[in-house]
Amino acid sequence: MPTMPTLDPKVVLGLPREALPRHIAVIMDGNGRWAQQRNLPRIEGHRHAAAAVRETVERCAQLGIGYLTLYSFSLENWKRPRLEVEGLMALYAEYLASERQTIMDNDIRVRHVGRREGLPENVLRELDTTERLSRDNQGLTLCLALNYGSRTEIVDAVRLLAERVARGELRPEEIEEVTITGALYTAGIPDPDLVVRTASEMRISNFLLWQISYAELYVMPVLWPDFREEHLYEAIRNYAGRERRYGAVSKPLADSQLNDPGD
Repeated sequence: MPTMPTLDPKVVLGLPREALPRHIAVIMDGNGRWAQQRNLPRIEGHRHAAAAVRETVERCAQLGIGYLTLYSFSLENWKRPRLEVEGLMALYAEYLASERQTIMDNDIRVRHVGRREGLPENVLRELDTTERLSRDNQGLTLCLALNYGSRTEIVDAVRLLAERVARGELRPEEIEEVTITGALYTAGIPDPDLVVRTASEMRISNFLLWQISYAELYVMPVLWPDFREEHLYEAIRNYAGRERRYGAVSKPLADSQLNDPGD
């Protein structure tokens, strides 16, 4: 596939480039409901979701977004019916293989975020190949949260730091927020600025709990298989219209407001 043309955010979104989020994270929800509404097997919802993934990745790359993290499969998802899980794993392997040339042609770097243990060999093989080949790409970094759970990520980080302490490489009093951040699966990746969730679900679902402390949240009613560029643009425009204060205030408060604990 030829290189995708770049998109000028001023033309497409009416926004200057600096108003765009550097890192977008997406909780892709509603595949099962999409299929059920059409009297189709649930796996068909996941199959049709590939078009939404492709369009979202392409538009983010074209707009110059630095990082895109997609919540692809959580640790809790192993509780789903066996046939659905097997179908999902087959789709992941198929996606990684079929999209590899597009990823390389468009300078996209792929990075796995999650535990390797438990993933099928064919998925690991395709994932490792795509990560290896795209390692030096300089465009969009596509993070696939596959076999991922945020609490487990934090547990693994604590264990890693505990091992360093036990070896004498690190003193407990030296552990700071930046130390923990560097021990997470997402080490070296900036925290998300914008988290988008589809299907109107108002929860985080154990996704990047440490990393999204100050992210802007945007929940949309559209089911993920129907998610297209106009929905991505809507979320970005909404983000650009917000004031990010990180616990501070945008202007000096009057004395009467100083006791208000809110943002």
